[in-house]
Amino acid sequence: MTQTAKGRATSPDAASTGFAQSEYRARVAALQARMAQSGMDVLLLTTAADFYYVAGFLTRFWESPARPWFLCVPASGDPVAVIPAIGAELMGRGWIEDIRTWDAPFPGDDGVSLLAETLRELSATSPAPRIGLPMGLETQLRMPIGDYLRLTAMIAPAHCVDATDVVQRVREIKSEAEIAKIRAACGVADRAFARVGEYACPGARLGEVFRRFQMSLLEEGADWVSYTAGGAGPGGYGDVISPADDRRLAPGDVLMLDTGAVLDGYFCDFDRNYAISHVAKDTAAAQAALMAATDHVLGHLRPGHLACDVHRMFAERLRAQGAVPGGGRLGHGLGLTLTEWPSFTPHDKTELRAGMVLTLEPGVEIAPGRCLVHEENIVLRESGPELLSSRAPRDLPILSGGAT
Repeated sequence: MTQTAKGRATSPDAASTGFAQSEYRARVAALQARMAQSGMDVLLLTTAADFYYVAGFLTRFWESPARPWFLCVPASGDPVAVIPAIGAELMGRGWIEDIRTWDAPFPGDDGVSLLAETLRELSATSPAPRIGLPMGLETQLRMPIGDYLRLTAMIAPAHCVDATDVVQRVREIKSEAEIAKIRAACGVADRAFARVGEYACPGARLGEVFRRFQMSLLEEGADWVSYTAGGAGPGGYGDVISPADDRRLAPGDVLMLDTGAVLDGYFCDFDRNYAISHVAKDTAAAQAALMAATDHVLGHLRPGHLACDVHRMFAERLRAQGAVPGGGRLGHGLGLTLTEWPSFTPHDKTELRAGMVLTLEPGVEIAPGRCLVHEENIVLRESGPELLSSRAPRDLPILSGGAT
């Protein structure tokens, strides 16, 4: 084991990710205020999104499951990074000064002893420290369960408590700088969607359409494309998560493309639907119902509504249009991950607040095995929703060019 500290490699007011240091300090202060309310001595973070949120540490190296990463936020003062040595150079370019490393992977003690020592140090003034760790819905530990059990034994009488509410209530309110990044990511997708007619047409293979769509997202400025989904079928599609196959688009099909393109660590997440050659009457009616329901929510949603209220608004307006609402959630939070809390279901009682970035995602069942889904990205303001994605056309665009 080794322990090192590296100084900041950037100026005090500029981070390599594009945020000012003051932005990160404000986030830490907000987390520490929530920690104080919950009586927590240290907040332990282990995921890519939380690392980026607090430290500005952005890398795709998280795709490798071989190494755990730890970020400790004390009740007061600056965070401490406990990370594999391979990440020291990148972490040192940001604002975190206390960076402690070990040579990983290290079978038998992959950072556990160093993390335990750090947690004991940061909570030394408390007789029975409370270590906050997100444990609820939409969280993950990202360290081996066996190592976690060893850690809890090593830090006793300190014990881990659920910090889901601490992290989620802070992260769900986006700063104007974060909103600008999500708006820019939406702009990338808007431009890529505008090019779909260049390659999607009767006779085009669905798999090739997916590949060309991803290529255009990168050409329009995405850093990477973490998520591409969609579907195609006569008058609608069966689901929205299946990988593309090599079937050819045929007249009467509806093509849907859905993207989670990433720009500077922030996601967009919305879809667009296209008709191949012509639109069936029941498909056009479903599209009209989706647009009317989205209009209704855009006009009535305000801070203070609950997540379940949005589901109700959509379902009631769709039924009033003679449509059958799709199952599952009808939208969700958005930001550092493709989907964030809350979920627009009948069961989610999360209060919506100004500054939340959300997706509006109503769906309808046209017939058994055939659906249509529409999605937009918004930021909720005191006066109501502000669109971050450009609004989809009211009528399905018709693609009828020759195969490329």
